[in-house]
Amino acid sequence: MQGYESKEALIAEIRKTARLFAAEFDDVAEADADSTVEGVDRTPREMLAYQLGWMGLLRGWDADELAGKDVAMPAPGCKWNQMGVLYQGFYDEHRAEPFEHLRRSFEDDVDALVQWVDGFSDEELFEPGGRAWARSTPSNWPVWKWIHTNTVAPFKTFRSKIRKWKKLRG
Repeated sequence: MQGYESKEALIAEIRKTARLFAAEFDDVAEADADSTVEGVDRTPREMLAYQLGWMGLLRGWDADELAGKDVAMPAPGCKWNQMGVLYQGFYDEHRAEPFEHLRRSFEDDVDALVQWVDGFSDEELFEPGGRAWARSTPSNWPVWKWIHTNTVAPFKTFRSKIRKWKKLRG
C-alpha cells in the first residue's frame, strides 16, 4: 500500500485522485447514470454513491468518537461481513438524486474530507492509535491508512470501472 510522508502529501493525493475520478463522469448523461453493462459491477450512480458513503462513514466515525458516542463500524446495524447490505444502503440513499447533483455532492464531500484530514495532527494521522475507531483492525491501522483505503484506493479502482463501463456502453 502506498504511504505518505506528510499530511500535505495525503491531501494532495486525495485531491488528485478525486479530481481524476470525477472527470470520468463528464460525459455520462443523466439518462445513462443507472445503466448497467456486463462485466462492470456498478452503475455510474452507484460508483459515486459508494464513494460518498465511505467518505461519510470515515468522518462519521470520527465525529462519533469525538462526541463521546459509541462508534458503530462499519455502520449502525451492519457488520463487516455484510458489506453488500451497506453498499445497497449507499445506493438507495442516492437513487433519486439527479446525477449532476450527485456529482456536485461528491466534490463537496471531497472538500469536507480534506478539511477533516487537515484537522488531524501528524501524530493522530500517522501513528497507530491516533483514534480509537482506527484501532479496530487487528493490525491497529493508523488513521491515514483508513483514509487511503476508503478514498484514494477506490478513486483509482473506480476510474478503471467507469472507463470500462463507457467502453462497453459504446
